[in-house]
Amino acid sequence: MNIIALSLVMISIISMLSIRAEACTGLVVGKKATIDGSIIIARNEDYEVNNWNKYQVYRPKEINTAKLWPLGNGLVVPMPDVLYAYSAMPDWNAKQIAAKSKYFEERGINQFNVAVSATTSVDINERAQQSDPLVKHGVIEANIPTLVLPQAKTAQQGIELLGSYIEKYGAGEGNSLYIADINQAWLMEIGSGHHWIAVKVPDDSYAMLANGLRIHGINLDSKEVLHSKGLFEFVQQHKLLSNPQRDDFNFAKAFGVIGDTFNVDREWLGQQILSNSVDQQVRLTQYPLFMKPDEKISVNKVAQVLSATYENTVLAHSGDRPIRVDRQIESHIIQLRPTMPVPFQGVIWQSYGILAESILIPLYTGLHDFPTAYKTGTDTYSDDSAYWQFRSLTTLATTHPIKYLSFINNNWQRAQHNIYQTFSNTDQQLIRLYHQDPTAAIKVSVDYSTMQLNQMLKLAKKMRYQIMTDLTKITEPDYSSSDYMNIMSL
Repeated sequence: MNIIALSLVMISIISMLSIRAEACTGLVVGKKATIDGSIIIARNEDYEVNNWNKYQVYRPKEINTAKLWPLGNGLVVPMPDVLYAYSAMPDWNAKQIAAKSKYFEERGINQFNVAVSATTSVDINERAQQSDPLVKHGVIEANIPTLVLPQAKTAQQGIELLGSYIEKYGAGEGNSLYIADINQAWLMEIGSGHHWIAVKVPDDSYAMLANGLRIHGINLDSKEVLHSKGLFEFVQQHKLLSNPQRDDFNFAKAFGVIGDTFNVDREWLGQQILSNSVDQQVRLTQYPLFMKPDEKISVNKVAQVLSATYENTVLAHSGDRPIRVDRQIESHIIQLRPTMPVPFQGVIWQSYGILAESILIPLYTGLHDFPTAYKTGTDTYSDDSAYWQFRSLTTLATTHPIKYLSFINNNWQRAQHNIYQTFSNTDQQLIRLYHQDPTAAIKVSVDYSTMQLNQMLKLAKKMRYQIMTDLTKITEPDYSSSDYMNIMSL
């Protein structure tokens, strides 16, 4: 890429820093559509502000005696006798505002290798809201992972469990979420106070998700579709669709807002990257729910999608909200790998801050404790917080985007390439060692993830120091200039 083209790209990327950002973008990939046979669920967690710290935590298995379980927003359900162990990523202030609810845990994998990513927020249309209003103290994004991860042994069980909560206690928001295990990946959508739907993602396909309801063209009687009781009859009764069909059901149109460029532009963009051979017009009212990729999808390819802007596309100058935005506080790509020994089947590739200017760090599920920096910090910058070390690099880059973005990205690309290679080698080591000594193999996986967390934090700090040092030189005189020599001769 020549310097002019590079400059245009860098300026375009930095211009995205001022674009309005709401909610999240996600991608779900079936196991026959990935390069290694893994199931992938992935999402950018975008927030309403730029500076929102997240913590890494592990919730051990619990035996409970309490009768009731408060979930932070007023929702209270019966407390299960046992809560399974799981990993999570709550907001920095979770303990302050909802100590017992584990607020906004966002994503995780439990001891049965069931994974949850929740949620991409969605709008509900006016007719659906009037027909079945949202419930003030109902199921919301903030408590979905907390409800599902400690109770589900399979992805389908997680869908059915969450659906039962919605039907009994109601939902407080419209949401789209992803639940998977080593066999299946499910896309679930909540469209009103008590109605929901879920569909199994075909093994050979992927689903590209923005902030609109997406499920359409499905058969309600299929074994690969789950939904709330009386869903079809409810749609008929309240005329949410003019001519509803059980075998070609459009949940998105019945309950959501379709055709919004805020969403369909991103859906088109993701499908353009993964299925470029399919010629699709921009700004269709609805894009295919599932598509087959041109090539098998890797973690790196998912990262490319989650970092995408409209640069070099037909929407370069007119595209609505891109996938890469400034209010991205973390990104995760969760892999569930049936060919690996059970303790290593689940891996979370975790990024902090804005993925396009950060790095994915692989976290094996045996990792139960995290370096202090990943459990530290608030919404105010501090040197001791890992989140702020990664996020501040993008901020510093805005002072000289062409120079500093190139510097940051080149460093991260080299480091990411090395991580992919060492991760593959570690996988092979774990397979061999696990048959001899399972405990030793788990320790190797934990040590590897911890090492990468520490090394990438060290690299982030090093780059920040280098940029800060370089910035201080901006006001230095040009010692070779004639003006400087004239001044010095006075």
